[in-house]
This record gives sequence, structure tokens and C-alpha cells, in this order.
Amino acid sequence: MLPCNIGGHSAYQDFVLTELFHYYPDPFALSKDTWKSIIEFWHLDLSLTDSLMVERYSKHGPAPRLPSCMLRSYLLSIKFKITSITRWAALLKENPLYAILSGFPFGDVPGIGTFYDFFARLWDLDSNNLSPKERFLKSKVKKGNKKGDKTPADTESISSRLLPFFQRHPVKPAHAFSFIFQLYQTQFLHRFIEDGLINPAKLSLAGDGTPVKTSSLLRKKRICSCKENGISDCNCKRLFSQPDTNTGWDSTRECYFNGYHLFMFVASDSFSDLPVFPLLERASRHDMLSFLHTFFSMKSYLPDFHLEKLLLDSAMDAIPVYEYCKAEKIQPFIDLKKTNNGNYKYKDTFTIDSDGVPRCKLGLRMYHDGYEPKKNRCKYRCPKANRQKGCFCDTPCSPAKYGRTVHTQLKDNPRIFNIPPRDSKEWDKEYGRRTSVERSNKREKQDYKLEDGKHRSTKMWYCRLYVIMMCQHLDAWNMPSVEDFQNAIQSA
Repeated sequence: MLPCNIGGHSAYQDFVLTELFHYYPDPFALSKDTWKSIIEFWHLDLSLTDSLMVERYSKHGPAPRLPSCMLRSYLLSIKFKITSITRWAALLKENPLYAILSGFPFGDVPGIGTFYDFFARLWDLDSNNLSPKERFLKSKVKKGNKKGDKTPADTESISSRLLPFFQRHPVKPAHAFSFIFQLYQTQFLHRFIEDGLINPAKLSLAGDGTPVKTSSLLRKKRICSCKENGISDCNCKRLFSQPDTNTGWDSTRECYFNGYHLFMFVASDSFSDLPVFPLLERASRHDMLSFLHTFFSMKSYLPDFHLEKLLLDSAMDAIPVYEYCKAEKIQPFIDLKKTNNGNYKYKDTFTIDSDGVPRCKLGLRMYHDGYEPKKNRCKYRCPKANRQKGCFCDTPCSPAKYGRTVHTQLKDNPRIFNIPPRDSKEWDKEYGRRTSVERSNKREKQDYKLEDGKHRSTKMWYCRLYVIMMCQHLDAWNMPSVEDFQNAIQSA
């Protein structure tokens, strides 16, 4: 039988009030934090989930649990930091509040199998993983050369080959997690667009990768007979229970880990660091690879979003990335690598500093004097001259009263020369927003315990990740105060 939500979200709200006063004669004695959760889920309308998932159920058989209630219940488990589905199913039987807020009558709640059946309906693939379980062993990636360094990689070569490839072969929005993304987009991301908190016409995105540890050891076993024949270190295929994960280098903690490499894009100009689009890559992937795959996947899933600014760290510092941004009219704010910056001759007589500022013949840093976006150039003037007194240098390098000026052209070196210039307060202020993605990743991993899921399939990791992102959006919604809400239901 197909799911049927009679009454929609209003029916859910009536149910919550009725059951709450039935099982809690004095519900106002509940803690303030509990009431905040009640208010959030009271206003969370997930009735669209039921209509979107109708075709994923059979017309025959018993009536299923409402998809909106199943999703709401899973959101509650993430909200209350319950990392085990088994534990959550048990709590629904023990705690009336959890069952009521989920939308289930206390005493008639779904079991463990019902939850996993619901997760299977969200996943557009017969297999729980994206890769076959039988695959060859892969050697460990190299660790960073110095403290805090990422896995060594030729980012120039990677970007010069993959950027044209993705442009010629656009990523199709047909991943196994496509339907989960649709639920997130229609009921959470679109709400912030409608409220004007995210402007898809002038979007500013910050991107960064973070390790997601899923296990202490790679779960694999032999499927060959080499060991019986005396060969203990063969290179034959192994059977992996988590084939989409492998071993990567965590440059922050300076250790190897097993799991995924999560690359996340966040709306850097949103007031609460709202996540926009994620992708789980294998742990061994470098940030540049993950960035390119995630970026072009995001473009296919959100074709109406027009990117205006792109904020990235030094792992994505490569000339092809700057050239792509210039062609697409995107302002790049990318930190420079610590090597091979500046100290080269520009226009024969001027040396360029690591932040793109020219030095005069005396070795003094020239003063920034504005920029011309239409001509794609920045202007610098003599450090020993001003508009009133002119040049007061003992050895002037120009007969002009104003002193020598230099225009740095973006076309000469789009990596070093930026608009706005790297030495300007405007650039520092904009690039400072890149930390929004780090704060978002911290909330997912620490506040919502992403890594505590203990799942063994990519399907479950994507379900967990997207529901955590839904919780992040829900936290940012404008809700009434506890006092105002309690007064409203008392007078109703």
C-alpha cells in the first residue's frame, strides 16, 4: 500500500499536542532545551517527503510507515546524538517524547529493520556501495614532507588535465545519493533561498576537505589460495566490506586514517555557515582531486546557482584553477603555497613580493593605489611620493612629479595578481570567510558526531551526512522563543 499523509503537517502538529499532554500532564515542566527541540520539530514541515517517495513504495501489502515520520525520527536521533540505529529503535519504545516528536504513537513505533528498509528506499543503487567489494590492495599514500604538509601531489598537472576533462564531459546528476540530495534541497536548502539568506545569483562558496575516519583497520579478507601455497604477501584481490574507503594521510593530526575524504562547499556569506554540497571521496585522494570532482558535481546538481566568489586553501593553488575562474567570471580567493612565491622580475626592473606587491629599485614595497576591474589590473605607486608634495626620493626612477607607477596585469600572472589585490584589506576580509567551511566541518564531526556512525556502507554514510546537514540548516532557522511558543499553545 502506498503511504498516505492525511492532513499533512497540520495533522502532525495536532498529534504532537494531543499526545504530549496525554503522556506529560505538566509538559511545561520539561527542560528549556527539550522545549527548543519540540519547537524546531513542530515547525519542521516534512510532508513533501511523502509525496516525493510515493513511487518508491509498492501498491500492494500493508500500509507503510509515513516517510516523513521516518525521516523526522532519524533527524531526531542525530539531534539527540544517538549514533546507533539499534539504540534509537529501543529508545523510541522507552521514551514517549521521542516517539511523539517522530510522529509515532507511543507503543507503536518502527523497529530496526523498518529504519534500514527506509534507508534503502533513499539510495538509488542496488548495492550499498559505489565500488565492487573485490578489488586490489592499494599502497599507502605518502605522508607530508614537513609538519602539517598534505600528501605530496603535482596539483598543476592534476588540474591542467582534469579541468578540461570535466568541461568536455560534464558530470551527470545521477549519483546513488541523488534522491537524498533532492530531499535536502527541496525542504532545507530552498527554504534559505526563499528567505533571502542565500543568494543563488551571487553565490560565495568556501570549499575544504576533511578526513572522515570510519574504522581503525581496513576490513578485508583473502579470497585467493596464495597463503595456503606459502605466499603471504601476494597482490591478489581482497574482499572489502567497505570498498569505497581506503587509507589516507591526515595532515592536521599527522597520522594515517581509514575512511573517506569529505569535501564540503559552504555558503561563506551566510550568517550560520550553511553547507551547500558535499561529496565523499576515498581517503587517499588529494584535496585538488576532491575539489574538482565535487565542484563539477555541484554544478550539475545546482545548475541555477551562479558562483561569484570561490574561497579555497593552498591545496588548490594552481594556475589552471585561476584561469578557469577568470573564464567563468569567478573571483578566486585562494591562499598561496609556501614555496616558489614572488621574488621574480616583473617588467624588467621590478621585483614582486609573495603577495603580488612590486618593489621599486631601492627594494621598497610600493603603495597600493586602487585597481581597475574593467582592465583587469591593479595600480601601485612610488613609496616615496604623495599627491601633494610629489616624489621626494633622492634617486627618483621617473621624471613624473607623481613618481613611478606600476600596473600589475592579471593576464601576466593570475596566480599572484588578484583583484582585489592580496595585500588589501578587502582581500583579507573576504578570504577570512573561508573559515566558515572549517566551522561547518567541525560541527558535523564534533557537534553531530559524524564519525561515530560505525556504518559499513557508503549508503549509510551518505544518509548520515545529509541528515546532519539538514540539522545544521534547522539550527539556523528563526524560531519563536520558548516562552512565546508555550503561551501560544496555552491560549490555543
